[in-house]
Amino acid sequence: MTWRNTPDNFGLVTRLLHWLMAIGILFLLALGTRLAGMQPGLANLWLYGLHKSIGLCLLALVVIRLVWHRISPPPSPIGDPRALSQRLARWGHALIYILLLAIPLSGWIASSASGIDTVLFETWTVPRIAPVSAAWENAGWAAHGLLTKLLMAVLLVHVAAALKRQMDGDGTLRRMWSGGN
Repeated sequence: MTWRNTPDNFGLVTRLLHWLMAIGILFLLALGTRLAGMQPGLANLWLYGLHKSIGLCLLALVVIRLVWHRISPPPSPIGDPRALSQRLARWGHALIYILLLAIPLSGWIASSASGIDTVLFETWTVPRIAPVSAAWENAGWAAHGLLTKLLMAVLLVHVAAALKRQMDGDGTLRRMWSGGN
């Protein structure tokens, strides 16, 4: 088992980052959906802090993953790289990365603009990245919600495409799970 990607296989680091982020994203989507339906109060304030803390950790993991892909480029996709499905997959992956950067940043902006400190796991106060402003806060939350809905749609397509490729027997999902074809 190799840590780094090879021309044909995903290395352990890439696979761990992928699945750790997948679990974190699914957890945050579920928690965020629940929070959107709650009235903030002292009894549930810790859930908002947990959502923000895990969101910032996922933002860091996205950056680490992008750096890792510069250090250890992912293998070429299975199949003809000129095929429409391959081009759509590349665009889909790029969109996922953009959203995984934009969503936590928009949440961070909205939280900063609210005037309430964002505290990472109830330990470290995260610096504000936006001025305290109702306009910034409203725009940040609007963007956060819209981009999250877009991410959910793109992830559904991503998972469906991975399952279809698996059913077609091309080995892409197996390669992301175990590293080999």
